[in-house]
Amino acid sequence: MFKRPAILDRAGDEFDQASGRMISEFRTMITDSEELLKSAVTVSDEGFSVARTKFQDRLSRAKAALTDVSQPVFERTRETAAAADHYVHDNPWTAVGAGIAAGMLIGFLAAKR
Repeated sequence: MFKRPAILDRAGDEFDQASGRMISEFRTMITDSEELLKSAVTVSDEGFSVARTKFQDRLSRAKAALTDVSQPVFERTRETAAAADHYVHDNPWTAVGAGIAAGMLIGFLAAKR
């Protein structure tokens, strides 16, 4: 039976955490966008300027958070790819068998259509 390496589990956990933070930032950005649109109709030029500045700050923070969150995910992806490469080199026939099985499955599913 194939056991998932710990690196795959860590990468999955970090990806889940990162996606949760990104979703939170995007929800905040959407809320601020809605406030900005409401302010555009009912507020003076000065109020609109304040709302726009607030929105730009939130947008900058969301971009920074996206960059900060994506970097560890990319690093874990590289580590996972390296682990897979080492596994394939250490177990070439297992990898060939898995490739054949995947090819047969795809062929079988494609033939059913």
